[in-house]
Amino acid sequence: MSVTDPIADMLTRIRNAILARHEYTLVPASRIKIAIARILKEEGFVKDFEITKDSPQKMLKVYLSYTGKKEPVLTGLRRVSKPGLRVYAKSSEMPRVLGGLGVAIVSTPRGIMTAQQARRLNVGGEVLCYIW
Repeated sequence: MSVTDPIADMLTRIRNAILARHEYTLVPASRIKIAIARILKEEGFVKDFEITKDSPQKMLKVYLSYTGKKEPVLTGLRRVSKPGLRVYAKSSEMPRVLGGLGVAIVSTPRGIMTAQQARRLNVGGEVLCYIW
């Protein structure tokens, strides 16, 4: 089955796994999804991720992070730039999510990074999603 928006599919799989209190979720792997998972791990929203070499396609295994009372660390995900409506931001207009409590993930000419990193490097790009 072909997916028209693979990033939205990844975010939905993570959101559904959190609601079901799963330990991990499997997502078809791609370079952009691996970069997003790396940012989620660096920001502390997920425990870890690994790439499994299943056939016919590599899968990205994302281990979800919970607090001691089985409450998810990741409370919300929102896709911003969609295939039907792309959203771009200049370095000076990079969005802040929940007043700095969340993270905006941006695709820039220097790679996938958080909005804070893009602001620091003075580069603009496509706003992929908000995570809080």
